[in-house]
Amino acid sequence: MAQRDYYEVLNINRNASAEEIKNSFRNLARKYHPDVSKEPDAEEKFKEINEAYAVLSDADKRAAYDRYGHAGVNGMGGMPDFTTIDFSDIFEEFFGFGGMGGGSRRKNAPRRGADLSYVVTLEFEEAVFGVDKEIEITRDETCSNCKGTGAEAGTSPVTCSNCGGRGEVRQVRQTFLGSMVQVAACPTCQGKGTVIQSPCKVCRGSGLERKTTKKLVHIPAGVDNGTQIRLAGEGQPGLNGGPVGNLYLEIRVKPHKFFRRHQEDIQVDLNINIAQATLGAEIEVPTLDGKEKLVIPPGTQPGRIFKLRGHGVPHLRSSGRGDQLVIVGVEIPTQVNQTQRELFEKLADTLGTEVLPQEKGFFDRLKEVLSG
Repeated sequence: MAQRDYYEVLNINRNASAEEIKNSFRNLARKYHPDVSKEPDAEEKFKEINEAYAVLSDADKRAAYDRYGHAGVNGMGGMPDFTTIDFSDIFEEFFGFGGMGGGSRRKNAPRRGADLSYVVTLEFEEAVFGVDKEIEITRDETCSNCKGTGAEAGTSPVTCSNCGGRGEVRQVRQTFLGSMVQVAACPTCQGKGTVIQSPCKVCRGSGLERKTTKKLVHIPAGVDNGTQIRLAGEGQPGLNGGPVGNLYLEIRVKPHKFFRRHQEDIQVDLNINIAQATLGAEIEVPTLDGKEKLVIPPGTQPGRIFKLRGHGVPHLRSSGRGDQLVIVGVEIPTQVNQTQRELFEKLADTLGTEVLPQEKGFFDRLKEVLSG
């Protein structure tokens, strides 16, 4: 049976770029690989695809093929020599083949250390105004005895005799594509390239020891429940020379006795007596900045909301502060003396008994205030 044109096999045109050739090969190899394809002729198609790619991915062979056809690359028509072709990166990327080249090297490449998390509990005022907090971090650090080598003081790791320090061993195996080199981590040194003959007595050869350290961290003003603060380079050490991980502080805020928080606003309930609500008064209101004067106008109704500007929570990522919302309640006396009763009875005679429904409830008014 005559050999098909290699460009036809890979479904590309004759002026396709090297990247287009590679992409087409990857797609077809993934489709027809015998381990994943259920088509009866998948193995034959896969061989044909690989044969085409072996030629067209090589600039010299491609030039010869373009000029002389199949005779230019395989003489009397035999299959190209696949022993020099490295398909490992493509196989591993698409099919997850381990140990076919590159896998052991990636395993021992520098890797970033793991991130750590730490919960910081704050008082309400600390979250609003910020605070410097001392925390204790438990993490792995370079062993103080062996300085991270894993070998007992006075000794050093030696080059692995099995792999010669490469960290990997290679085996040639025969496949339907020809001879392929299988690369695996060296079983003697586990891919490190060195062997520790006298492990450190402190870290037992790991090069790391567990330590608890204290650190003073700054908590900015305006944090809230769930806020995360990243401390770069304060996590677990990296592997094989990789960078250190990060430490993430998760903020939790204790509830206040009478202040509540809504975004950057602080809310507080404040009761006045019936005379203050009716006649008006000047009162002192507690805030996180101290006491502030507030004028209560005559005829103030229960649930009315007053705004003290700039007495709320500082904006975490910008300047300025929120407001404090004072929600007024009217305290009704549960017990009155004789004089007070007589005064209320006289007042009742002048007020009448008509009852009117409210046009807006408390939550409607609060929603209006919060929305600006």
